[in-house]
Amino acid sequence: MPAFGDPDAWLAIVGLAPGKHGANRTGRPFTGDFAGELLYSTLLKFGLAEGEYRADPADGLRLKGAIILNAVKCLPPQNKTLPSEETNCRPFLMEAIAGLPHLTTFIALGKVAHDSLCRSFGVPLSRAKFAHGTEHRLPDGKRLIDSYHCSRYNQNTRRLDAAMFEAVFERALALIDG
Repeated sequence: MPAFGDPDAWLAIVGLAPGKHGANRTGRPFTGDFAGELLYSTLLKFGLAEGEYRADPADGLRLKGAIILNAVKCLPPQNKTLPSEETNCRPFLMEAIAGLPHLTTFIALGKVAHDSLCRSFGVPLSRAKFAHGTEHRLPDGKRLIDSYHCSRYNQNTRRLDAAMFEAVFERALALIDG
């Protein structure tokens, strides 16, 4: 699954892996699945996207200052990644990150994305525990902000609501302004 977004992005949103009914089917991250509704409405609200999201890669939606990457590049069985898949895909994630010269901030959507980023940057997980809204400094100075994944499950169980999700993006925007 290729990255989607602005090659001059300051913000990288890192998801788990392509969704079976979303990105794996449509070819664009978070497009055509429930999680994309919240993600793209939030990006539009905060000026990180322009156009209209219609759950179709031909909808003309563009990201501004942001890019979406996945910790794992392929659709995992039962939507659960294996440690070997995470390890095997980490070089692809780091290659994508290396190609983003203006990147300053990550938002990790879920613990798998958080752990993959920490491992990629050599940060022990014991020193960077995942928790929604928590911020971490990476060794190269970039910031990592954790968010629960915007999955249907997390939204339906009320682990994550729009206000909580938007607060993470508000914080990321405050970091570039402050």
